[in-house]
Amino acid sequence: MQIRTLVVLLLLSISPYLVHANANKLSKIVLDAGHGGHDVGARGSFSAEKDLTLGIVLKLGKIINDSMKGVQVIYTRTTDVYPTLPERHEIANKANADLFISVHINSTPFHKNRELQGYRTVKKGKKRYKQPIYKVTYDHVTQANGTESYVLGLHRNSQKESAIGEYSEGVTEEPGMLNENDPMTAIIVAQYAQSFLSRSVNLGTKIQSQFEKQGRASRGVLQKGLEVLAGSAMPGVLVECGYVNNPDEETYLNSERGQFEVALAIFRGIREYKWEIERQ
Repeated sequence: MQIRTLVVLLLLSISPYLVHANANKLSKIVLDAGHGGHDVGARGSFSAEKDLTLGIVLKLGKIINDSMKGVQVIYTRTTDVYPTLPERHEIANKANADLFISVHINSTPFHKNRELQGYRTVKKGKKRYKQPIYKVTYDHVTQANGTESYVLGLHRNSQKESAIGEYSEGVTEEPGMLNENDPMTAIIVAQYAQSFLSRSVNLGTKIQSQFEKQGRASRGVLQKGLEVLAGSAMPGVLVECGYVNNPDEETYLNSERGQFEVALAIFRGIREYKWEIERQ
């Protein structure tokens, strides 16, 4: 019992940067172009999220292949198809990838506008009164702009831990280390989940810093219980690259220059992350 307690204490004291089996290397990156096929995603005045994400991801993959030797790029899609979220997880987990990057385009809700058109007389019993008449329209154009990166919200940790347990051979240093019949496994898995969250925040921060260097507005690194991040047994971020219903950003995101700059910012964030973990 004393030995078991000592092991638990040691596990809890391990730095999150030293837990993962591939903690000091980055050899496989999964790039996920959000939406696709029948799932269009957010719409702008002339473009759809699914097409913008694919364009950015393909450019990002090419930059990584050209500039980051020894790193394999794995795509969840390269054409206009829709892999389900579990299928995207499976691609990443079966590849034993070290990072999962999901690219998306932001949007704001429609705004409801009411414009007074006039009045009509309404009779109720012996009384008459004027009732206003409004014209209702919905406006989707926004001035919101900028980028943000999401990491997994804590309330989805149980799903993350399940993925870690299921694909433990690609996570742990020793095959068979995680045994569901061993009470210590839950502690070990929780430590992996903590490690992945720390790494995800680190990566998201570096990506957002690169957007700022390009002059883009950064909305920071946020936590959210996103399914696409919850099922992968590795660190991961979801990058929102701009607002498709902001006319200026939609034009920018549809341009070759805009897509290249977005891809370059994400690449530079990944490269800084890689340099950092390899120095440890």
